[in-house]
Amino acid sequence: MMDRLPPDTDYLANPALIAVIAALDDNADGARIVGGAVRDALLGLPVADIDIATKLLPDEVTRRLKSASIKAIPTGLDHGTITAVSDHQNFEITTLRRDVATDGRRATIAFASEWQDDAARRDFTINALYADPQTGEVFDYFGGLADLKTRNIRFIGDAAARIAEDHLRILRYFRFLARFGVNDAIDAEAVDACKNAANSLMALSRERIAQELSRLLTLPDPRFATRLMIENGIFEPFLPELDTNAVQNFDRLVERQARYRVVPSLPARLLALLPHDAATADRVAMRLKLSNRIRNDLADRMKEANPHSDQIRALAYHIGTAAAQDTVLLRCADDEVEKCMDRLIDWDPPKFTLSGGHLVAKGLKAGPIIAHTLKAIEREWIDCEFPDGTEFDAIVDQLIAGALSDNK
Repeated sequence: MMDRLPPDTDYLANPALIAVIAALDDNADGARIVGGAVRDALLGLPVADIDIATKLLPDEVTRRLKSASIKAIPTGLDHGTITAVSDHQNFEITTLRRDVATDGRRATIAFASEWQDDAARRDFTINALYADPQTGEVFDYFGGLADLKTRNIRFIGDAAARIAEDHLRILRYFRFLARFGVNDAIDAEAVDACKNAANSLMALSRERIAQELSRLLTLPDPRFATRLMIENGIFEPFLPELDTNAVQNFDRLVERQARYRVVPSLPARLLALLPHDAATADRVAMRLKLSNRIRNDLADRMKEANPHSDQIRALAYHIGTAAAQDTVLLRCADDEVEKCMDRLIDWDPPKFTLSGGHLVAKGLKAGPIIAHTLKAIEREWIDCEFPDGTEFDAIVDQLIAGALSDNK
């Protein structure tokens, strides 16, 4: 692994970043890019957010930005973080820090003057890489470059101590393993530390657990990491309802989603881990304080236990194509998956546009019969696979005639 950023790293030539770095330059030990932006550039991955570390104190950071006509927002002043807005782009700038005290949920920090002190408080070696934004030189204090080369996700220093500082690092470990790791490069100390401390996850807010769990489960292929979590009891404290066939069900879903290029969704991935029981799914959603939208998404994907191709479009009409595809990939027998997906891919449920006014114009009197007849027409339209034109008109005329006859 190279000890400097690739020369084609896009953000090194970003005028907005260059302006921020210039404002922070003290002609001695200037600001550095830190964390994910360094890691991902070295891996040749797209870089979304650029974080900056500096020895300058927050007040001085703010003063320098304003002097350079760059907007400074005190987004995390207690932790030394200022957000610079340069050319409509945000850059988080944080003063070097060291931990004074931690309780597993939050840390009390003090500002530091040494880069290694700041690096030591980070979670994994691959996240403790710094880069000079002017030369591209990479600074590595804990072997992160070697771990990045072997795709080894390793805590900085003692794994148990790092987890004790922030219990969420248990889930973060498996998320980073799923995103960057490889199956044959497992740090045994890290896994054992996560296993031994799994119960400490109960000290975290359900929102933090849900957010991290969502990030993990919706990665393209978290099968290996998820299996490792199940085998080591990581889910038990906050998801005791785990299905006995969770590993097989989850692996099957991920494989099917990849085969049919279906974007992973949290509801589908979560349901793959649970028994097929609507009450259980809703109980889990309430415990994790998931949004009402996600709770509804879970319920939609529980409405059909054994989808078949002859009715899959009707299901998609009622719950939406995405939910129907998830239902197929979760529940279908192997010989039905392709048949169902063939009927859903590139198909959008049509709109039922018939209104009560149409029925009144055809002779029905206003009243309950209008709503009853509309529902009957819609049911027949769905059963007949959403015909249009003269075929639809025939359905309408037939059911209106029946309604008129019944109400003579």
